[in-house]
Amino acid sequence: MIKFTVKNTNKKVRKGVLNINNNIIDTPCFMPVATAATVKTMTTSEIKNFGYKIILANTFHLMLRPGVEIISKHGGIHNFMKWDGSIITDSGGYQVFSLSKLRKISEKGVDFISPIDGAKVFLDPKKSISLQEQFNSDIIMQFDECTPYPADKKTAESSLDLSLIWGEKSKASLTKEKSNLFGIVQGGIYDDLRDKSLDGLINIGFDGYAIGGLSVGETSEERNKVLDNITHKMPKDKPRYLMGVGTPEDIVEAVIRGVDMFDCVIPTRNARTGFLYTKNGILKLRNSRYKDDLSPIDKDCQCYTCKNYSRSYLKHLDNCKEILGLRLNTIHNLYYYHNLMEQIRESLTLNKFDDFVKNFYQLRNNKDNY
Repeated sequence: MIKFTVKNTNKKVRKGVLNINNNIIDTPCFMPVATAATVKTMTTSEIKNFGYKIILANTFHLMLRPGVEIISKHGGIHNFMKWDGSIITDSGGYQVFSLSKLRKISEKGVDFISPIDGAKVFLDPKKSISLQEQFNSDIIMQFDECTPYPADKKTAESSLDLSLIWGEKSKASLTKEKSNLFGIVQGGIYDDLRDKSLDGLINIGFDGYAIGGLSVGETSEERNKVLDNITHKMPKDKPRYLMGVGTPEDIVEAVIRGVDMFDCVIPTRNARTGFLYTKNGILKLRNSRYKDDLSPIDKDCQCYTCKNYSRSYLKHLDNCKEILGLRLNTIHNLYYYHNLMEQIRESLTLNKFDDFVKNFYQLRNNKDNY
């Protein structure tokens, strides 16, 4: 089962411990995305060595490939991908948003056209929960409709009402005692709708609460306004998970507002296009200035890539489209993200979080290392 304990706070900021079936995870934490049961270009032992204890996989994509039967033959997703940490699975609700041109929604569920082979696929709360339980996910998400942006208020309310219906059906579909189920707050950028969604979810009762429908096109100011309104109203004894966010700046701003858990494809996806994260911001590897730059990505970084390779070599690998370049860039970005979360947690332990935030932004305004 899941247990969450808040250890100390700084204003709205929380440092906690998340116990998921006896796997102890310090929060705030970041979860690398393993959409198809793999964090792209990385082995699970490498992910573990970075210090990560929880990753995210995607129910919809695993349903299509390789299918629940194959994963079940392995005894679940952990054995399938050889990962002994925790796994959280998205319900497929994000694909209701991202595959909007390939689906039709009703109260019963969603009819999809498979983006792989054009086959008809149906997903509803009962099937989503069943799939996640058969995957043996440690945390499963309710089936929901990720509200698009922009959406007028009527559309946003209709969307959240449907998500509440599906949230209740998701909980009623549980069959395993250890299926830790999270509800998802929707409502677009409208504070009163977010309040309505959260109240409905609390009445249903979940093991944790996620904030969905953000990082879908809204501005950072709109996102922070939503978080300012809703996060502190969420149950204090339950983990708070902001889905699909984001950049280092997004994460710091959300931590300031009381979020505990994050996932995003940004560190791995951007690594594959030469966007590398450093204390001074983003280093764009494809810039011609790095052709003969013998410096590491970040001279203060202790990752394998920075300790062994130059910007010049990494740029060469990128130019040649060598697979090694994708791996080395991903190693750096995932190391950076884990280190960022460690710095946040340490600053909270030492009661120096305000100093951390000030230093975080000061470094980003200093581009001398570039």
